[in-house]
Amino acid sequence: MKTSIQERLSALRKAMKKHGIDAYIIPSSDAHLSEYVPARWKSREWISGFTGSAGTVVVTATKAGLWTDSRYFLQAAEQLNGSGINLYKMALPETPTIFNFLVHELEEGLTVNLDGQSYSVADTRLLNNALKKKGIKLDTSVDLINEIWEERPAIPQNKLFELPVEFTGCSVHDKLNAINDKLHEAGADCLVICALDEVAWTFNIRGNDVEYNPVAVSYAFVSENETVFFIEPSKLTPEIAGHLKQEGVIPADYSKIESYLSNLPEKTTVFIDPAKTNVAVFNAIPKGCKIMEGITPANYLKSIKNETEIEGFRKALVKDGVALTRFYIWFEKQLAAGERLTEISLSEKLSSLRAEQPMYISDSFNTICGYAGHGAIVHYSATPETDATIKPEGILLMDSGAQYLDGTTDITRTIALSEPTEAMKKDFTRVLKGHISLAKCKFPAGMRGSQLDILARKALWDAGINYLHGTGHGIGHCLNVHEGPQSIRMEENPVKLETGMVMSNEPAMYRTGEYGIRTENMMVVREDSETEYGKFLSFETLTLCYIDTNLVIVPMLSVREHAWLNKYHQMVYDKLSPHLDEDEKAWLREKTKEV
Repeated sequence: MKTSIQERLSALRKAMKKHGIDAYIIPSSDAHLSEYVPARWKSREWISGFTGSAGTVVVTATKAGLWTDSRYFLQAAEQLNGSGINLYKMALPETPTIFNFLVHELEEGLTVNLDGQSYSVADTRLLNNALKKKGIKLDTSVDLINEIWEERPAIPQNKLFELPVEFTGCSVHDKLNAINDKLHEAGADCLVICALDEVAWTFNIRGNDVEYNPVAVSYAFVSENETVFFIEPSKLTPEIAGHLKQEGVIPADYSKIESYLSNLPEKTTVFIDPAKTNVAVFNAIPKGCKIMEGITPANYLKSIKNETEIEGFRKALVKDGVALTRFYIWFEKQLAAGERLTEISLSEKLSSLRAEQPMYISDSFNTICGYAGHGAIVHYSATPETDATIKPEGILLMDSGAQYLDGTTDITRTIALSEPTEAMKKDFTRVLKGHISLAKCKFPAGMRGSQLDILARKALWDAGINYLHGTGHGIGHCLNVHEGPQSIRMEENPVKLETGMVMSNEPAMYRTGEYGIRTENMMVVREDSETEYGKFLSFETLTLCYIDTNLVIVPMLSVREHAWLNKYHQMVYDKLSPHLDEDEKAWLREKTKEV
């Protein structure tokens, strides 16, 4: 029987009282600190009704709040209405942090609890240090949600599949050697991997335990002496188990990770990523072991794509471009014919056209189809209640992507559905100028993404406009569409951009209640040149889809920006047209003609 949000909060407060807990924290993460989680770990969504991918709920005896970032301010306000849970808008001056909230609400000697399997070592330390200052205790040993969620889903039991070397470009044996080489350089004996995409990359396996991300719920332990793959036994086929054994990998039961680590010899130096290792796993490591922390070798190596993977991306983006071209042709015809179209129906049609392409696995995230004011909700997700009817007026923003065996895609396009206003054109062109500036960037090797972020924002800042999300994120190869450790954003990230990293380029602007504009392409970091001043790198744009020139004010573009747009459109036509019929070619030729 389903229960209301108020009933769930009431049940949680009863459990808190039973265990002597004064505040309970419910993050969005699972035991692997994933962005998107299997149904079993959607505790924050279950307790609050908020369906966004990022947010944390805190419940005390008298108050409940959800903290989330600017992507979800509007969505959260709608979904929390009447729930008894208040919205706390992160990063705004008037909003207290979770730390400050707890310190203000609780007295010395009281206890805060969270599930140690769903909270990272790094976040737990920060929280514990903040609470200690007021004498508040932190307990990570009890999963209260498990006590009150009567029909909680089980851990997924879906079968794995292997991604052959013809797609990965590197065997498991060679990856393990590369990881162990990095461990030796760092002075570590072994590595514990909790992040699902890192485990999948290391063992060349994929799964479907998490919606949109082709990963499997699992852990890994890597050392020169022994490599163990912790996975539910039923998920392994005999063939995959045999192949892993040939590569020197020992399968073990998923639930045995903590007991295995507890038996590590004293003085073993264990490498972990504190941001991607849960507290329960960390606490299982014997106190006599030395802990080394940082970005794991697996994560770093995964971020630098080899030539096989990069070529796979190119092939995947041709397929994606064909599907997008056919989608926009269909959409134009349907709109002109007066057919009823909605945000959900558009998303479903685009998914169906992608599914017709070879090697398609799934979408890479839930399509963001935002019409008019919905486009201003950064990570908007249409529901039957919000599903807007598309009219031949205003602006449509669509952010979408797919998983193919040979690559992952992520693209955003903003198109005008009638003659756009001058304000729309100016906004769109400013975003485009930022996109082009970053795409054309040539920079010295060793630069960080934060040093390049200004290029995407300068044209917007000049007009007093900004966006609060990042400009670029890493993209996995048939893996998570949001991947680190590199990024391009205002906030400092010490990771340098290196040749082979595949990233997004997505400057944007939003006018609440009116429209959103975002132009996103994928690009790969490539070697550019070497001069007396050192090596220089640049970006190669990979995405193939037209940009709506009806929204462009050409005189606002510089000569170089104008040339880039025409050159990009020529590339789109040249690479996609061989895969289109004559009518489709003619349509695309018109969309990509010089301006």
